[in-house]
Amino acid sequence: MWYFYLLSALGGAAASLAVYILVTRTVLKDQRKAILDKANLEADHIKQQKILQAKEKFLQLKSEHESHVNQKNNELRERENNIKSREGQLNQQASELGKRQHDLDSLKGQLNAQKNILETKMGECEKLTAQVNRELEAVAGMSAVEAKNMLVENMKAEARTEAQAFINDTIDEARLNAAKEAKRIVINTIQRTATETAIENAVTSFPIENDEIKGRIIGREGRNIRALEAATGVEIVVDDTPDAILLSAFDPVRREVARLALHQLVVDGRIHPARIEEVVAKVKKQLEEEILETGKRTCIDLGIHGMSMELVRMIGRMKYRSSYGQNLLQHSREVANICSILASELGLNPKVAKRAGLLHDIGKVSEEDPELPHALLGAKLAEQCKERPEIVNAIGAHHEETEMTSLIAPLVLVGDAISGARPGARREVIESYIKRLKGMEELAASYPGVDKSYAIQAGRELRVIVGAEEVSDEQAARLSTEIAQRIQEEMTYPGQVKITVIRETRSVAFAK
Repeated sequence: MWYFYLLSALGGAAASLAVYILVTRTVLKDQRKAILDKANLEADHIKQQKILQAKEKFLQLKSEHESHVNQKNNELRERENNIKSREGQLNQQASELGKRQHDLDSLKGQLNAQKNILETKMGECEKLTAQVNRELEAVAGMSAVEAKNMLVENMKAEARTEAQAFINDTIDEARLNAAKEAKRIVINTIQRTATETAIENAVTSFPIENDEIKGRIIGREGRNIRALEAATGVEIVVDDTPDAILLSAFDPVRREVARLALHQLVVDGRIHPARIEEVVAKVKKQLEEEILETGKRTCIDLGIHGMSMELVRMIGRMKYRSSYGQNLLQHSREVANICSILASELGLNPKVAKRAGLLHDIGKVSEEDPELPHALLGAKLAEQCKERPEIVNAIGAHHEETEMTSLIAPLVLVGDAISGARPGARREVIESYIKRLKGMEELAASYPGVDKSYAIQAGRELRVIVGAEEVSDEQAARLSTEIAQRIQEEMTYPGQVKITVIRETRSVAFAK
């Protein structure tokens, strides 16, 4: 009723709007009811589906559970059957063990009976043994303890004799094998190591192109040559020798400085006293740098590291020193390689041996304490440069001037002897060399029965040919020993001399 009052109050337009709202509201109510009905239907449908799915899932789970239960039941039945079968086996084994126990009891009874019989017999045997021992003691006149002690002593004496014989045989065999092995090692080392040799000279020849340059070197009233001699300490001999000037000095370093200085002066063309002093000073500096570089290169070539610069410089100076015609640097390198190879063969440290071999003659290039032997001086220098004690001892003992305290020392001694005393390594004055060889031949020829004698291999071997009619085999053996003894006592020579006596029988006939 209130709608009509409201419509009457609002008028015509408002009445139309109100009617539209009422109609719309009625329509919306109908739509909502339809939607709710549809939703209820869908909810019922979904509910039915879910119930069906739940039933299917329940049936599936029930089926799986029943299969699982059946499987477990089968397993339990199998285990039960297994247990029953094992129980039957155990019962069977138990019955067998009972039978075995019964057999063992009967066997034990038999053994006890046999044991009683054996004990009875052993008692009788002991009585018989005691009676026999008493009879033996009565016959031998000594007790069993005394006989036992005598037997033990005899066995000990026999064992000592056999052991001593075995020890002697072992020692002889070890000496023979050691001598063969030592010879093999030394021979292999010598064969694996080789070096160049140099001739010792006190004179260096400097070539020039013509006499004009020779006059420029002499200078006015000889002032240039005097300045050069004063700066270098080398005597320069200018004589009639064509295209050459002789540089004479006992110090190879001085000769090398003079040679290099002369070369630079001749190439430059300016030769006067002031220029000579300048060039000589420059060449000395360059030579010192070259000496240091030579020492470094030598250490690198040999694989030696961590050496003090003073020792490296001394190694470089060895290049300009020689000993009996053998270049000192080449000799030291050879000794280093020999010591390294020997140390490797003997299971020692090859690096330490190589270092000691390289440094063994550094005392020859030092200008300190000239009154000391070069071996002791070299050991002193090495000790000052913080070298290892075994290396210092090897340097000082390589001429046996001090006691050897390490195994490296005898290796250095042997390496020095191999390098310096082999034929051709060092050069002697030709007159003394020829005189020594002639003396060997004359000494051998002084014995009766000697037909000819020859000194060969630079005096390292003496071959003596004797007549077969005058000298027997025994006399030939004694002759070689006597000649070796006389050479050892009466002559001076490097290394060792091999004496070979040859006795040859010849039978000659002629067919006519």
